[in-house]
Amino acid sequence: MLENLLRPTHLLLLVIAALLLFGPSKLPELGRSFGTMLREFKKGARGDFKEEEDKPQEIKSIEDKSK
Repeated sequence: MLENLLRPTHLLLLVIAALLLFGPSKLPELGRSFGTMLREFKKGARGDFKEEEDKPQEIKSIEDKSK
């Protein structure tokens, strides 16, 4: 059942439907946000989140002063 889902004609219909729903100006933005979401999900699944290292030094010093 699922092997018929990814045929080229079905993928073409999905692309056309996405163009009609979102318009050509929104698709790059949607693709970018989907890619970012997928990347963050993979990091979370692996446990690679290092929030302290991602913050700029200014924010770390402000947080340390507030404690």
